[in-house]
Amino acid sequence: MKTPVNIFKQSLQNQQAQIGLWLGLAEPYCAEILADTGYDWLLIDCEHAPNDVRSVLAQLQAIASATSALTGPGSHPVVRVPVGDTALIKQYLDLGAATILVPMVDTAAQAAQLAQAMRYPPQGIRGMGSALARSSRWQRYPNYIHEANDQVCLLVQAETVEAMRNLDAIAATPGVDGVFIGPADLSASMGFSGNPGHPQVQAAIEDGLQRILRAGKAPGILATSEAQARHWLQAGALFVAVGVDTVLLTAAATALLEKFKTPGAAATIGSAY
Repeated sequence: MKTPVNIFKQSLQNQQAQIGLWLGLAEPYCAEILADTGYDWLLIDCEHAPNDVRSVLAQLQAIASATSALTGPGSHPVVRVPVGDTALIKQYLDLGAATILVPMVDTAAQAAQLAQAMRYPPQGIRGMGSALARSSRWQRYPNYIHEANDQVCLLVQAETVEAMRNLDAIAATPGVDGVFIGPADLSASMGFSGNPGHPQVQAAIEDGLQRILRAGKAPGILATSEAQARHWLQAGALFVAVGVDTVLLTAAATALLEKFKTPGAAATIGSAY
């Protein structure tokens, strides 16, 4: 059996926009439900959600189970690690997360270290533990250690003023497949905390997307409204998360309650099955 092709990575290389959804509920049942909806990618967040190695494993299994029932390629899981630590990256790769997103990458030197952490020697420093790893299907992919380097996908986050200064060098780093711009942290770093829509922040993001594209890499971003998402797609972003599960749940639950709590509001009850 050959190590599976990373369709998400391949799509980015072919400049095919990938629409994603952020998962912060840390719950495999929810991940499985959302994997059935058909998003190109689902981000399992370990930086700002209560995830650990075992909860990520359960969500990877849930997404794979939903994907196997679909006729198309299904949703590709992306894991955001809490920090760019070599040991953590090794663990999540071994779990079967072929695509890793790393926050707070400010320099090309950091990016180069992360690219090394993603790959087996001689190209990198990833530990040789494939016999224990779900990623190799416990060696049912007999050439995994020789094929994995081509299939892993490294996405790094540029979300500070320093990162934007170094963006050209970060994007040009061999082994970096895409650069994700974090509007919230970038706005805070620029002195506009809580205001990622500030014109200066928006201009920095637009400029950043073009610089990443010029380096031949895929730019990405998280949008919190349809208008934002469409704007960034038109600006050249290739992997865009268009929503967050916690936000969607809160909004839907609030809207439903308002139908019953607001005087005179129409209450429409659909079928429960």
